Amino acid sequence: MSEQPVLETERLMLRPLVPEDAPMITRLAGRREIADTTISIPHPYSEEQAREWIAKTAEGFAKGKEAAFGVQLKNTRSLVGGVGLREIDAVHSHAEMGCWIGVDWWGKGYATEASRAVLRFGFEELGLNRIHAHHMVRNPASGRVLASIGMRREGLLRQCVRKWGVFEDVVLMAALRSEWAGASGR
Repeated sequence: MSEQPVLETERLMLRPLVPEDAPMITRLAGRREIADTTISIPHPYSEEQAREWIAKTAEGFAKGKEAAFGVQLKNTRSLVGGVGLREIDAVHSHAEMGCWIGVDWWGKGYATEASRAVLRFGFEELGLNRIHAHHMVRNPASGRVLASIGMRREGLLRQCVRKWGVFEDVVLMAALRSEWAGASGR
């Protein structure tokens, strides 16, 4: 795939990130509530870090290792979060999915809608066999999102990550293409 596609859902456009997104990403991802339950987003989060992340995602897509999307509302064209696949492994046909939605848009189903679209993209367009995701035990809302898109719990990684000096237990969940295809009638 030479150019990253735009994915559309009923309410969302998932589009490649661009440098002009850095100020909004800084505002959204810079909220402590976002960093608190994500493994890789620091707090505070600077605009420079946002610019570096955007550049890294473009480079990762060009190398076939990543597909990161800005989550944009169709009706207002507002950027409300990010979703994507990383560590895409063509040899073993798997990747890790991650998603975050800005605090002001929590509880509206955007994480589920965006994650479902990226799961479909990974299986249908990238031909992946397995897509996995992690969530901290103390963030059960993320676990519900992953379960609602067809991921199954595979295990508990005890004290797997350290967030702000505290070791956190992390749940590993995954979906296989064969299970996804069967559940979605493909």
